[in-house]
Amino acid sequence: MRMGERRIVAVGGDPWPVYEHVLGLVRRSPRVLWVGTASAEHPWYALEIYQRLEGRADVRRADFFPWPAEDLRERALASDVIVVGGGNTANMLAIWRVHGFDAILREAWEQGTVLTGVSAGMICWFEAGVTDSFGPQLGGMRDGLGFLPGSACPHYDGEELRRPTYTRLVDEEFPPGYAADDGVGLHFVGTELAEVWTSREDATAYRVEPGSETALDARLLG
Repeated sequence: MRMGERRIVAVGGDPWPVYEHVLGLVRRSPRVLWVGTASAEHPWYALEIYQRLEGRADVRRADFFPWPAEDLRERALASDVIVVGGGNTANMLAIWRVHGFDAILREAWEQGTVLTGVSAGMICWFEAGVTDSFGPQLGGMRDGLGFLPGSACPHYDGEELRRPTYTRLVDEEFPPGYAADDGVGLHFVGTELAEVWTSREDATAYRVEPGSETALDARLLG
C-alpha cells in the first residue's frame, strides 16, 4: 500500500475472513486500533480482537469511557488499520463527534491508515445507512461521516428485513448505495469501489438504486 492512499473496507457481517485479508494490505505485524464505541466498549468484543490477533498484530484500543485517552489522536495516526465494531451507529457517531474523533479518523484515512469495520463499522463511513440505532425497527439514518458517498446496508442476507427496508428507502429518495451480505467486504480506494471480497461462494454485494438492485462480481477469499 502506498502512503497516503485512502482505503476503506466496509464489511456487511461475519468480518473475520475479511479482516484477515485487510491485514494483508499493510505491513507485517501491523498496528491495529480497535474502536468498540458502538457496543458501549463491551469487554467480550475487545477480548475477541486481542485473542484473534494475538502474536500477529500490535492491538491498542480507542476508549471513550470514562473519557478518551490524551493520546487518542496519536494512537489513531500511528495505526496501520483502524477497526470499528458493530452496535448502535447513532450513539457511536454522537460520541465521536463530541470528542472530535470524526476529524481524527478523516486525518488517519487521508494519511493512508486503512479504515474497516462491520455493521455499524460499515455504514458509518457513508453519508447514510440502514440501522436499528433508534429501536428494534430498521430505519434510515442520514448522519454518517460521509467519507464515502451514498448509503450502505449491512447484513443483507443475514437479517430478513434488511433487503426490503433498504430497497424501499432508496426507492423513496434515500441516497443510492451498496448492500453487503454477511462475510462480504467492499474495498474502496479513495471514494471509488475497487473490489468486492467474499468469504462465501453464495454471498456478494449489490449496487442498489431506485427501482434496481445489481449483484456485483466478488472475489472469493482463500
